[in-house]
Amino acid sequence: MDPPRFNRCLVGGTFDRLHDGHLDLLSAGLGAAAHLEVHITSGRMASSKGPHVQPFDDRLEAVHRALQNLQPKGWSLHTLDDEMGPAPQHPTADALVVSPETRSGGERINEERAEQGRTPLALIEVPHRRCEDGGILSSSRIRAGDCDLHGAAWIQAAWTTNDLVMTVEAGQRLKEPAGEAFDGPEDHPEVAMGALVETLQRHNSPLIAVGDVTARTLLEMGIVPDVALVDGLTKRTSLDEGERVSNDSFQRCLTARSPAGRLTPDLLHNLMVAMRGDTTCLVDVDGEEDLAPLYLHLMAPLSGVIVFGMPGRGVMLQRSTLEMKERCRRILNGFEVA
Repeated sequence: MDPPRFNRCLVGGTFDRLHDGHLDLLSAGLGAAAHLEVHITSGRMASSKGPHVQPFDDRLEAVHRALQNLQPKGWSLHTLDDEMGPAPQHPTADALVVSPETRSGGERINEERAEQGRTPLALIEVPHRRCEDGGILSSSRIRAGDCDLHGAAWIQAAWTTNDLVMTVEAGQRLKEPAGEAFDGPEDHPEVAMGALVETLQRHNSPLIAVGDVTARTLLEMGIVPDVALVDGLTKRTSLDEGERVSNDSFQRCLTARSPAGRLTPDLLHNLMVAMRGDTTCLVDVDGEEDLAPLYLHLMAPLSGVIVFGMPGRGVMLQRSTLEMKERCRRILNGFEVA
């Protein structure tokens, strides 16, 4: 094995939702130097990227695990409190890992080092990882719900042209608990919903209501969901006209077909339109909307919140985390493609 080319290499970043592109940066630094210093942006710095960046401790732990898996020693972890960190004055570093978008920052660091009479750092440029759709894999795209940590799209191309039919196996998985339940009397849904709403911190997180009673209860509480799905049914019984959700509260209204036990391309398309729009939207489903959260979680940003009723019990809150997205993808992979 060839000896390392450099003595001490630096790499810095936010490392939010540690993905394959991050692993490429870490691997390049470990392979190039006898010691790799990894500088992770502080919570204060990371907050400038928005409210949904992971806490510092979570990002630190993820990088620590990744480094242990890549190489058990020859690295150290540090907190990055400013844009350039210690690189301009670092007395022993001789290399810096950069990406195409951060190379200019590396060049500015070397300009500062030259002004101080220090030897410039060798810039080790690591190419971007590409997503399945050809775009650059990034934490921002992952937070937006565009792709997973490996760049794969959450929505499979086959689903856009074929019905998915629920199987016994998929139905069993759907029964497994997922989310946070809020109990309350069935004839007073506002009780459970009120407790749920108290836990929400919106931070521009989309709120998605699934079900007529759920949507109507939120509207009666003065809360307009960003997206609401209704089918005119409760417990598979048609609602009276006065009990139906009016589209007057929404800026846009769409209709979609999705029979019971199926997910259709028509439903998927209209959910995409509703989720990608910048207006509140009501989706009126001809059939049943019960399975729609499986698609909604896959297209929602990581900050998304989906709320639906539990007959006889109350309401359920599900957050669109990476774990929830993985769960929905596993369940959908158990459906039959018709």
